[in-house]
Amino acid sequence: MSRVRALVDWLDERLGDRLEGLLSEHHARRLRRLGWGSVLDGDRGGFAARAPVRDGNRIDVLIDGEEALPAMRAAIEGATSSVHIANWHASPDFRLTREPGAPTLRELLTAAARRVPVRVLLWAGPPVPAFEPTRTQARATQAELARDGAVRCALDARERTLHCHHEKLMIVDGGTAFVGGMDFTALQGDRHDSREHPADRPLGWHDVTARLSGPVVADVADHFRRRWNEITGEQLPPPAVPEQAGGTTAQLIRTIPERTYEFAPRGEFTLLDGYLRALRSARRLVYLENQFLWSPEITEILIDKLRRPPDPAFRVVLLLPRRPSNGADTTRGQLARLIDADDGGRRLLGATITAHDGERSAPVYVHAKIGIVDDEWMTIGSANLNEHSLFNDTEVNVSTDDADLVRATRLRLWAEHLQRPVSDVDGDPADVVDRLWRPTAEEQAERQAAGLPPTHRLTLLPGVSRRASRLQGPLRGLLVDG
Repeated sequence: MSRVRALVDWLDERLGDRLEGLLSEHHARRLRRLGWGSVLDGDRGGFAARAPVRDGNRIDVLIDGEEALPAMRAAIEGATSSVHIANWHASPDFRLTREPGAPTLRELLTAAARRVPVRVLLWAGPPVPAFEPTRTQARATQAELARDGAVRCALDARERTLHCHHEKLMIVDGGTAFVGGMDFTALQGDRHDSREHPADRPLGWHDVTARLSGPVVADVADHFRRRWNEITGEQLPPPAVPEQAGGTTAQLIRTIPERTYEFAPRGEFTLLDGYLRALRSARRLVYLENQFLWSPEITEILIDKLRRPPDPAFRVVLLLPRRPSNGADTTRGQLARLIDADDGGRRLLGATITAHDGERSAPVYVHAKIGIVDDEWMTIGSANLNEHSLFNDTEVNVSTDDADLVRATRLRLWAEHLQRPVSDVDGDPADVVDRLWRPTAEEQAERQAAGLPPTHRLTLLPGVSRRASRLQGPLRGLLVDG
C-alpha cells in the first residue's frame, strides 16, 4: 500500500509541475501578445513600471471591520460633493456600525444622496447562478438602493467568463478614498470583527483597508470615473488632483483584463508587475496575508528565494484562511511546494488564525490582501494571489515605499495575531518569527492534534504536508483563465 501511495504522490507531483508550467506559459504568451511581457522580465523594485507614482499623500491603515467600517460611514455622512462606490457586492440592509439605531447602507446612502450625488457601481453577478451573488441578487440590490430615485446604482456585466469585478473602493468628495478588501455585505461572513476576534460568531473576519488622501486619490477617482462612464453613458469630468496631504509616496496598481473596457483595450497588469518586482527584491522578509495562494508566478519567486536565501535571516510568513471559500487543497498544494523548497530550513511559516474563549472556538476568515517586503514596500487592496485577481478580475490596490508606515503596519498586524503588545514584536523580524510566531503556531497545532482546546488564536495551517494535493490549483487555472 505504501508503494502505491508513493507512486500516486510521485505522479501527482509530476503532473502538477507540468500543469503549472503550462499555465505559466499561457500567461506569458498572453502578456506578450498584449504588450505586457515586460512584467515577467525579472525587474526589481516595488513600484510598477507603467502606473504613476504620486508624492505627498497620507495613508491610514484600517485593520478589521471595527476600524474600517465606522470610518467609511463617517466619510459618507460628512460628504459635501459626491460619494462614489465600486464593489463586488453590497447588501442594502447591511449596517456599517452596530450601535442601536445605526442606519442600513440604503438609508445611509439615501440620506447622503439628498445632499450630494451618490453613485454605486456593482458587479452584475455570474451569468449563470453558480455562486453568490447571483444576478437576481444583484438586480434586487440595484432596485433597493435606487428605490427612492436618489442613489444611482449601476451593474457592470462586462466580466470575463467565470470571473468578476472584485475591487472594493470608495471616493468621497474627490479628496478621500478607501481601497481594500471590505465589502458592504454580510454575504459569506461577518465583516464586523475586531482585533480581539471574539468567538461569539460562526465565522470571524480579518480584513484591511487603506484610507487615502492626497494626489493618489485622483487616480482612484479616475478609475471609477472611467468604468462608470462606459457602463452608464454618463460622462463624469476628470477629477481634480487633491493638494498634498502628507509625506507618503503611493501608487495605484490595477488588474484590468483586455477587451473589457475601451479605456484599456489591451488591459492593465500593473498589480502583477508591482508584486513581482517587490518579491524579486526581497532580502530579509516576505509577509503576506491573503485569501488565496495559487499563483505560480508568485510562488516561483518565493521558491527561488527559499532555495537560495538572499540572507541568513530571510523569512517568509504566510497568513491564510484555514479553508479558502472554494478550495483549500489548491492553496495547500502551493504551500507544499514552498515547504519542499525550504527543505527543513525553517525559513517558511504558513499559519492561520482562530477565535476562542476557553469554551468556544471558531475560524477567523483571512480576507485581507496585504503584502509587505523588507519593511520597505507594502500593498493593500482587493487582489488575491491567484489567476483570478492577477489576470482576469478587475482589482485595485495601493502600494507605498513609506518605510515607517510599512513597519508600523506590520507591527500592528503581528501584535494582533500574536496577541501581544507592539513592544513584544518590535525586533528583528527573523527573531520574532523564530521566537514567537513558530513556537506559538506549532504548539497550537500539537494541541489540536491531541484533541485539546486552543489557548492561542495562531496555529499552523491544517493538513499541510509535502504530499498535499497539487492538481486542483493548476487545473482550476487552466479551466477558468482566458
